Amino acid sequence: MRTHYIAEINQNLENREVTLCGWVHEIRDLGKIKFLLLRDISGLIQVTAKKDFCDSSLLEKIKSLNKESVIRVLGIVKVNEKAPHGVEIFPREIELISKAETPLPLDVTEKVKAELDTRLNNRFLDLRKPEVAAIFKIKSWVLHFGREFLRKKGFIEVYTPKIIASASEGGTELFPISYFDKEAFLAQSPQLYKQMLMASGFDRVFEIATYFRAEEHDTRRHLNEVTAFDIEMSFIENEEDVMKILEGLVHFIIKNVIENCETELKTIGKEIQPIEKPILRLTYSDVLELLESRGKKLEFGDDLDTESEKLLGKIVKEEYDRDIYFIKNFPLETKPFYTMPLSENDELSRSFDLGYKGVEISSGSQRIHNYELLCERIKAKGLNPENFEFYLKSFRYGMPPHGGFGHGIERLMMQLLDVQIREVMLFPRDRHRLVP
Repeated sequence: MRTHYIAEINQNLENREVTLCGWVHEIRDLGKIKFLLLRDISGLIQVTAKKDFCDSSLLEKIKSLNKESVIRVLGIVKVNEKAPHGVEIFPREIELISKAETPLPLDVTEKVKAELDTRLNNRFLDLRKPEVAAIFKIKSWVLHFGREFLRKKGFIEVYTPKIIASASEGGTELFPISYFDKEAFLAQSPQLYKQMLMASGFDRVFEIATYFRAEEHDTRRHLNEVTAFDIEMSFIENEEDVMKILEGLVHFIIKNVIENCETELKTIGKEIQPIEKPILRLTYSDVLELLESRGKKLEFGDDLDTESEKLLGKIVKEEYDRDIYFIKNFPLETKPFYTMPLSENDELSRSFDLGYKGVEISSGSQRIHNYELLCERIKAKGLNPENFEFYLKSFRYGMPPHGGFGHGIERLMMQLLDVQIREVMLFPRDRHRLVP
């Protein structure tokens, strides 16, 4: 239906006839001259209808159009330094393809601001805003760059079940479903399956995974359905091998977003700072000391709550001039059953989190590959090894040392762009929202 997208129209096409399709963004009627802003996924362009160029019926058609109606414009490209991007279109024909009802439930031009809930209730309109669309163009590139990096590092992309028979990590934060005559759950993560693949000889695997977490959060950084880069890798010396992959992944993604998403970042009005390698490494004990120095005392074994994470991000920025940092060697009892102890009978673990501006965006560890130790840890967590037999079986026939992480895509996006997490999910699911 079109010969060009709007972003493809430039001064080199002057006097060329083109056909564009999109939505009526705005109309300005100055009597003998009418300006129509046309919008498609690539941008905006000015359509200028003058009485000495267009017949009266075309001028009347423009006057009758509703904002957000879908139209097709056939016209001539003209250079005009005062127009957006230095070009405009003199129309010869305008075809109304789909008329928009009035009034609109949401102002796409944002002259009238709307609350986020109103925007999400009318997400199809909200996504027409260039600055909102830019978020998801960047997110698409994040997925692309993540895949590119992992493939270059020898990872195979896999897909694991999202309907599972038992909890991936223990705990009760599961969505139960009816699976014929059995009880089943939506997967918390691909954890058990990607570990089983380490016994298959697939040394390095990754998945763009969907997590379902039945946690009753009501914050700017939690959702009940999220996505992540989830990886597992074999024949590692320790957790540091896994951390280096995560370090490289985040550095590669942010570097390429800066270099390749200049237009989208400008549309949003956001400048992203590159990250330095190697990423700062702090131990859990280091973090407790840093927090206590600022008046936030945690006992050994306490989890880092939201307040602690925010304060830590502030401390790291002030004292180390870093936005991103590892925390490693958490207490073993705070981590899932498959997490490797730092050493035999040690109360610490070979685990790590990645923090970005005061928010955890990734978590991982070296895993236990010894069958007997794994069974012990399952029991220590109050779980029954019989419920994990399908998983444990893979550890009895040759399991290499391995580790991995889950790296939240929405968490990374919200910290990159300094927005809340519902802004970076097309149709977010939280405790209050099941539609659209």
